Amino acid sequence: MKRNLLLVVFGLIIANAFAQKPAIPRDAALEAKIEKTLAKMTLDEKIGQMLELNLDVMGNMKVKNAKVDREKVRSVLQQYGRSDSEIDAMVKMTDQEIIDKLGNFPIDIYKGETQREWQLNEAMLDTLISKWKVGSILNAPGTRAPSVEQWQKWIRLIQEKSMKYLGIPDIYGLDHNHGVTYTQGGTLFPQPINLGATFNTDLAFRGAEITAYESRAANCPWVYNPVVDLSRDPRWPRVYESFGEDAIVNAKMVAAEIKGYQGEDNNHIDRFHVGTSTKHYFAYGAPWTGKDRTPAYLNPAIIREKYFEPFKAAALAGTLTMMVNSASVNGVPLHASYEYLTKWLKEDLQWDGFLVTDWADINNLFSREKVAKDKKDAIRIAINAGIDMSMDPYSVEFCILLKELVNEGKVKMERIDDAVRRILRAKYRLGLFDEPNTGGKGFEKFGCDEFAKASLLAAEESMVLLKNEGNILPLAKGKKILLTGPNANQMRCLHGGWSYTWQGSKAEDLSEKYNTIYEALCNKYGKENIILEQGVTYNENGAYYDENAPETDKAVAAAAKADMIIAVIGENSYTETPGNLTDLWLSENQRNLVKELAKTGKPIILVLNEGRPRLIADIEPLAKAVVDILIPGNYGGDALANLLAGDTNFSGKMPYTYPREINSLNTYDYKVSEEVGTMAGAYNYDAKVSLQWPFGYGLSYTTFEYSNLKVDKAQFTADDILTISVDVKNTGSKAGKEAVLLYSSDLIASIVPDNKRLRDFTKISLEPGETKTVTFQLPAKKLAFVGACGKWTLEEGDFILKVGNQTVPTACTQTKIWDEPNI
Repeated sequence: MKRNLLLVVFGLIIANAFAQKPAIPRDAALEAKIEKTLAKMTLDEKIGQMLELNLDVMGNMKVKNAKVDREKVRSVLQQYGRSDSEIDAMVKMTDQEIIDKLGNFPIDIYKGETQREWQLNEAMLDTLISKWKVGSILNAPGTRAPSVEQWQKWIRLIQEKSMKYLGIPDIYGLDHNHGVTYTQGGTLFPQPINLGATFNTDLAFRGAEITAYESRAANCPWVYNPVVDLSRDPRWPRVYESFGEDAIVNAKMVAAEIKGYQGEDNNHIDRFHVGTSTKHYFAYGAPWTGKDRTPAYLNPAIIREKYFEPFKAAALAGTLTMMVNSASVNGVPLHASYEYLTKWLKEDLQWDGFLVTDWADINNLFSREKVAKDKKDAIRIAINAGIDMSMDPYSVEFCILLKELVNEGKVKMERIDDAVRRILRAKYRLGLFDEPNTGGKGFEKFGCDEFAKASLLAAEESMVLLKNEGNILPLAKGKKILLTGPNANQMRCLHGGWSYTWQGSKAEDLSEKYNTIYEALCNKYGKENIILEQGVTYNENGAYYDENAPETDKAVAAAAKADMIIAVIGENSYTETPGNLTDLWLSENQRNLVKELAKTGKPIILVLNEGRPRLIADIEPLAKAVVDILIPGNYGGDALANLLAGDTNFSGKMPYTYPREINSLNTYDYKVSEEVGTMAGAYNYDAKVSLQWPFGYGLSYTTFEYSNLKVDKAQFTADDILTISVDVKNTGSKAGKEAVLLYSSDLIASIVPDNKRLRDFTKISLEPGETKTVTFQLPAKKLAFVGACGKWTLEEGDFILKVGNQTVPTACTQTKIWDEPNI
């Protein structure tokens, strides 16, 4: 008996030695406040804290001069899972009847211009908080950005009623995804994919810090950001919302952004910082079909190694909350997975934040995924799996059904207390009990020039020079330029989705003070030298991909007056399901425009302004230069003009692999056996990976030389830290910035190894002729992979480390297999 007891004690000691420390160190005084508040709460109050409602249900949208577009109505109802019979009945209604029912929905359902004004119904707000004890509210009315003053008024009233009836503040949330996207007059930064292209975590930190400040100026303490869904499928409509295809890029960027958003102390977040909701946990960006919110089918090892990695980094950086993937992985809806929500995240990482659903996603467990028989059953599954807060935007039915489940013993009180404890913890950490409202005095820098300069810098560092034949760039002044293409003269394309409105559409009036590409080039080169003839334009009353009848002949005629052509092509703005596509090729109209212009013999510079890589293999050879500006935000036009003129140097690199053909969609870290040459035999077999531009590729107006790559250990074991150094010299005549990327390749492994893996990166500035030594500290365990046994494995054998064109060998001398899920 004593021997068995000793074994148990020894086992506990060993387990504790390997136990994960809490992601955020526990603050005893703060935890005591949480327990004191929790002890006073009734079951109704606890359940109310677990519900998040859309602000739209607390008011009414008054619409004037409105004509309803029934195709848009059909689209929004399909997205919200309404049946065909419901949709058919709705589209047969009069315009006013439809407006009365759908006027608050977060989508534009109108033809042409309308006048809309949202009015808060204080009596409804009073009822929802006093009777239903609602703990969180989200969104902008009709998903159109209000002013700071409106946010101050509405959220202040919500907090007054929350403190009056509950003694617990509301936690208000907004999709401030690339700056204050739902607040007029604030700063919009480049989209996250642009930040990935900078390979500069300092820019990610600064952008998040400014967004936090401007969010709090609008009295919003919680943002649904960062997004770290790996963008590894170019068909997916939300590619631009993450930092790209690589797990390490996303992991380092998310850690930087969380620090920028939340500040230095995650237990005591000050009035100038906000709580984060890292999303969408996890593998949301890997749908098998490429369509939004559809299933992913992934090797479990890839899930652990790559898709989980940035969320692990977010948890360890102290993100206050996470939002969960709307879809399923290997047949398991994330909202129903105890393994992924509770075991992997809350237990294995000792993460004490709370998990919130995405839009009405508990409903999807029965309406779409068919793993629950009805809404009540879906709530039971989701809450027991680990969901803490339900974003159930238009109904309080969640409260009724969850209370029934508790009373029936189908959801334990311990689970309710755990969820509410996590929600209260976030509110205490944000200081909302002591200061429910922020803004006004102390927030005078909202929308200031300092913040604008930070956005401009991020845009400049994010743009990627992909081709520059004959050094046609930079463009000298004094020449006539034909500016053409559908993206040449509107801010919507530069902002992308989540910009003043959900889809980024119908918001040109809110961005009038910023320069389109046409306006920026006129400022830079003189209006008399810029000929605007777009040739192809978007139909702003249609879907994002709809184009008006092309006027290619006008553009071709205008080219006769020009010395060169800048064709700005790509996509209009979109997000989520409305951004789905059926053809990855850039539109035929746009490609034909470039082909016809090429016949004029005038040199063409292609500017790609798109949220995902559209195929352009048939027109790329026709261009002398290609610049990918991705989606660069408020100051994208100005940044492009500065770069084309050579006033600033290019330093961006591709954050994803740009495909050449539809049957070669791949990522840089493909398995080595995916690229096979000719097979001997009776037929030819070619599986070469074909791509337009690789991950990490980007040119500059200067040149960089790498040399003297060293690793301090020719041999290592799992416990070692490898020190890797390399010299980088600016061998050109212009100052420049260079992203230095460290890769590794495992030459022989027990499962097919990746071609290569990014292990770290940094960015440096170099004057002409200057050399800097870049040093990386790489824990050897980071070279491990998840083996066929499902465990982290570092095997004896040879590795190659690569930086730039330099390689150096090293070798692991002893195999190690970890029992811990995270290393």
